[in-house]
Amino acid sequence: MPDDGHGHAELLATQLADAEAQRDGLAQSVAALRAARGSTFDDDEHDPEGSTLSLEQARESALLASAERRVAELVAAQRRLADGTFGVCEVCGRTIPAGRTAARPEATRCVPCIGARPGR
Repeated sequence: MPDDGHGHAELLATQLADAEAQRDGLAQSVAALRAARGSTFDDDEHDPEGSTLSLEQARESALLASAERRVAELVAAQRRLADGTFGVCEVCGRTIPAGRTAARPEATRCVPCIGARPGR
């Protein structure tokens, strides 16, 4: 991956490694919760532990989906860095300020385009 002079390659690699570790941990947690639920009653309403396991699994599954999206966004940002389109707004084509890409390297839009409403 090319270095863009702003350290984005290193930042992306670090954030991607962190996001992948979080995703993997959440995937293990969801699998463990599924296994735990499999050994309990199917009737969550009457099983005092069932509703807790159901809620925990739903929460962990939502966090896992979010972590998977983050990994995908960071991988896409690495591709944009490699092909020279990193830091270019996908809507207007202007440069996304370095401060924004440092804070959110997966950003694909400049601040004005994020705030613009569709149809304007």
